[in-house]
Amino acid sequence: MKNIVVLISGNGSNLQAIIDACKQKKINGTLRAVFSNKADAFGLERAREADIPAHALEASQFASREAFDRELMQEIDAYAPDLVVLAGYMRILSPAFVARYAGRLLNIHPSLLPKYPGLYTHRQALENGDKEHGTSVHFVTDELDGGPVILQAKVPVFEGDSEDDVTERVQAQEHAIYPLVVSWFVDGRLEMREGAAWLDGVKLPPQGYAAEE
Repeated sequence: MKNIVVLISGNGSNLQAIIDACKQKKINGTLRAVFSNKADAFGLERAREADIPAHALEASQFASREAFDRELMQEIDAYAPDLVVLAGYMRILSPAFVARYAGRLLNIHPSLLPKYPGLYTHRQALENGDKEHGTSVHFVTDELDGGPVILQAKVPVFEGDSEDDVTERVQAQEHAIYPLVVSWFVDGRLEMREGAAWLDGVKLPPQGYAAEE
């Protein structure tokens, strides 16, 4: 069984989707630990409910980002992770952290990358009058929200939508595609090489895997 460690900062709804998928054997791996940079993150409660070790490390305890990440790496490595999953983890990672877990570090971002890296993606989609929005699972590199895309899910944006409407629609898709990508990785089907994502030995296009229509 492959070991999975998840990093969160908040509610942890994507974490919950991964916990559930592990329980249902849709992911052939074990969630070894959950880490948060916020001690009051509700996701830590979700982990405890599922009997998964839950840890909080707060930036105020450390002199620098590098010192924080050094301690975090040490604590993560105690669980011998095959995969590190960022699920709403809101800290920028140091290059040393990204290098340590290169090729086994996944993130989910609430936009159709390369559109709208960074924050407030739903607001930007609404302000720009986009008819389509979505979410992307990608490998993490040093470029913010810039690593190779593995899988995207699209949602419609309707006239009169609020940010909450769009968020809800996007999260429903996230909860479906993130556990799926995690399962691909732990089953040995997914890898990052030559700066691209590969699934079943096939190099994926820039938008990631597209099911045959």
